[in-house]
Amino acid sequence: MKFILASKSPRRKELLGEIIDNFEIVTKEVDEGLPKEIHPREGVELLAIRKGRAVADEFDGECVVISSDTLVEIGGTPLGKPKGRADAIAMLHMLSGKAHNVHTGVAVHYNGKCYSGVATTAVFFREMTDSEIEDYVDSGDPMDKAGSYGIQSGGGKFVERIEGDYDTVVGLSVSLTKKLIDEAIND
Repeated sequence: MKFILASKSPRRKELLGEIIDNFEIVTKEVDEGLPKEIHPREGVELLAIRKGRAVADEFDGECVVISSDTLVEIGGTPLGKPKGRADAIAMLHMLSGKAHNVHTGVAVHYNGKCYSGVATTAVFFREMTDSEIEDYVDSGDPMDKAGSYGIQSGGGKFVERIEGDYDTVVGLSVSLTKKLIDEAIND
């Protein structure tokens, strides 16, 4: 059986490698816009489905396509990837000393069907100083990450604790992905 990861993320590639030994990476550009009234939890699932469908359509259901999307959400406000330095600093100030949720949507396309779901982990940040935030942003690490931080890299030093799966925060819920793959193959 052929597996495809519809993501360029090195973090997702590494996490998928925990459950699948051999897979290809194929991506397609998709519209990542969402209606403002949609909750981030629903939004990540829709984006994961959209990203996977774009790739799955090319292969006519002959392989398993796995896709994912991650958003940070605080008080119902979604925080995607920062648009620049000022945006990253603003996001980190918003998260400083507070709890937020990280939602990761996963979609598995196989034989013309889609199996999807969302995993959520609560992340609790300690208070951060202005200089800590600026130094972290200047490291470049937060610039390609939802919420402007990577728990697996420099952003982990701001985390007091999490409630949920660590890999969900990194960008691909391994347990949810395994469950959806099993559903798709055994359906």
